[in-house]
Amino acid sequence: MSEKKKKIQPQSKYNKWVRNLWKVFGAGVVFVILYFVAVDVNFLYLFGESPGLDELENPRSNVPSEIYTADGVMIGRYFRENRDPVPFDSIAPIMAKALIATEDERFYKHQGIDPIGLLAAVRDNLSGDTRGASTITQQLAKNLYKTRTKNTKGVLGYIPGISTLIAKTKEWNTAIKLEQRYTKDEILGMYLNTVDFGSNAFGIKVAASTFFSTTPDKLKPEEAAMLVGVLKAPTTYNPRFNPKNALARRNVVLEQMAKNKVIPQAQADSLTQVPISLQYHVEEHLDGVPAYYRQAVNEFVRRWSEEKGLDFYSEGLKIYLTIDSRMQRLAEEALREKMKNLQRRFESHWSRRNPWVDDQDKEIPNFIENSIKRTAVYQSLKAKHGDDTAAINRDLNTPKKMQVFTWKGMKDTTLSSMDSLRYYKRFLHAGMMTMDPYTGHIKAWVGGIDYENFKYDHVKQARRQPGSTFKPFVYAAAIDQGYSPCDKLQDKNVTIRYVEDGKDMEWTPHNADYSISGRQMSLRHAMGRSINTVTAQLTEAIGWETVRKFARRLGITSPLEAVPSIGLGSSDVSVFEMVNAYSTFVNNGFLNKPILVLKIEDRNGNLIEQFNPQQKRVISEETAFLMVHMLKGTMEEPGGTSQALWEYELWKKGNQVAGKTGTTSNHSDGWYMGVTKDLVTGVWVGGEDRSIHFRTSAYGEGSKTALPIFGRFMEKVYQDPTLGIKLGPFPKPAVKIRKPYNCITVVPRKPKVIDSVAVDSLLQQLNDSISAQF
Repeated sequence: MSEKKKKIQPQSKYNKWVRNLWKVFGAGVVFVILYFVAVDVNFLYLFGESPGLDELENPRSNVPSEIYTADGVMIGRYFRENRDPVPFDSIAPIMAKALIATEDERFYKHQGIDPIGLLAAVRDNLSGDTRGASTITQQLAKNLYKTRTKNTKGVLGYIPGISTLIAKTKEWNTAIKLEQRYTKDEILGMYLNTVDFGSNAFGIKVAASTFFSTTPDKLKPEEAAMLVGVLKAPTTYNPRFNPKNALARRNVVLEQMAKNKVIPQAQADSLTQVPISLQYHVEEHLDGVPAYYRQAVNEFVRRWSEEKGLDFYSEGLKIYLTIDSRMQRLAEEALREKMKNLQRRFESHWSRRNPWVDDQDKEIPNFIENSIKRTAVYQSLKAKHGDDTAAINRDLNTPKKMQVFTWKGMKDTTLSSMDSLRYYKRFLHAGMMTMDPYTGHIKAWVGGIDYENFKYDHVKQARRQPGSTFKPFVYAAAIDQGYSPCDKLQDKNVTIRYVEDGKDMEWTPHNADYSISGRQMSLRHAMGRSINTVTAQLTEAIGWETVRKFARRLGITSPLEAVPSIGLGSSDVSVFEMVNAYSTFVNNGFLNKPILVLKIEDRNGNLIEQFNPQQKRVISEETAFLMVHMLKGTMEEPGGTSQALWEYELWKKGNQVAGKTGTTSNHSDGWYMGVTKDLVTGVWVGGEDRSIHFRTSAYGEGSKTALPIFGRFMEKVYQDPTLGIKLGPFPKPAVKIRKPYNCITVVPRKPKVIDSVAVDSLLQQLNDSISAQF
């Protein structure tokens, strides 16, 4: 009996160990089930919301987001072209097979979660080979139901590591539910209709059109392989911008297709030798008014939506801008009217000569030949012909039918690519922005002469030398340091010596007309007449580093070189920055953050976010008032550079206008910064390249190019009573002004000049008379 007990005892211990193991396993299974249930029901709000039954059976329909101006005019929408999904039977079968072969080989064998793939991923990650194990169904769950947004986070979702596990669990839960409610083909169709292929191509329909100008049912194996390859990382494997990466990834997909017997190995080997043949055309998922400011709006809304975890293409948002459609129309009209006349003058000025010249007024050799190399046309031909320059040049010089922009409308013509570039390079361009200085609300934004033909934005994207429009920052810095508008400096020849990059340098500025009066003049008079020698002396007195820092305080964010010429506008800036900086003077010394989007509502009209003015004081109220007074000097001082504005209907009811002209070397850039009690407006005019410009100040000064656009615009604004912008003077100072500023400039009378020709004639008559007597 005792021997039997001895034999049974080891078996009993083994059974007990097995029973305990089963208990642990059972408890683990129960725990996992309870965890999955807790995540699904958002137990105690710890895990965040998961897609409900209604969302799963009726995925939320895409509603376009709409854009409105401040005065309530809808000017555009954001949407996806594939908001009506392409039926699965309209997608080439090779596309779905390539996707499964690469992303989810056991797609038809699992129910949303692939245990084999999951275990393989764990094994590979432990060995240092990072890889994912998401099935196509899981990826659909993440894309379609946004399981990783801020709105789906619970209390535990903010803990690093835990948040990833919870998000993964939601994808697993949702994937299982999707598999229960939809067929495999329906899941594939939903996935291909919602996935992001990059280049603004959401869904297979838009992707096929964007990359190959075809439809989903006509995709070839190598095209399907490329599109599947892009899905791993839409930017890294974008065939337009990273062709080598895209080609390598496409070939990996082709090998996967051969491995899974989607295509024969021989076909895969053959296709890997074929280059990617793109017919690339990005579709803009928006419609409405074509305007330069839409680029800035798009960038803002995209960034904001990402932060909020919202999809602005489908959320039905209502986006309200600060742009006033009426003021925007008037700005576009004014710019168009004046630029049309200016272009005619420019063509007459150059006649049959090419306007791209160097500092010696000589035509730049091979200017067009070098410029064409920076175009998309040249890059396309380079990709087609490689280093065969003869073939490239032959195509570039082959005439073809096209439409070109003219100031009378689009014109049908026949030109080669080279001749087309020569034609377009002769156009002058412009940028203009108007802002409410008190709120920072941008009211009008015109980035060029025609958005359809010239997409480059000359308000915020472009940076050009501001010339004398930068001088007010010198004078503002000086006043801030104790100077007054009535302090005097002499207009005299100046040579400034300084050290740059360890080298001794010297700079001798000259006035615009190359004359020196030798007179003592007030700072207001010097700025009003834009005297360079006085500005240079003042810059040296307060320090060019001080000027740089002061411009920064006023909102100039572009790189600025702290050199003696900084005060004459030697560093590039944008119209956007300049308008914001000048607004500080009108806004009593407060710097605003410019606002383009006023508020955003949801599809039901509920306010999501209001964008209120963000202000900070950067200069004293006294300095701000004195700077407006200084800027009025360009109209009021004898010889003021803004006095061409007298010809515009701006001077009723005691209206006051302040401003500053600006012209850079060789007249490459013409500027005008206009200031009234209600608005600040900046205007820039110039060629696409700095070498394209007028040759004389009579035509190329800012007072001749940019100022007229401002003058005509303000005429139109004052003539439109619906805008509520009324004529009138600047407000009086709200603080005591301690510095003298009402100083009268007395211009000395010019000595009477005797005409030397008349004197010579009189002497000749006298001599003739004497000779006749003798």
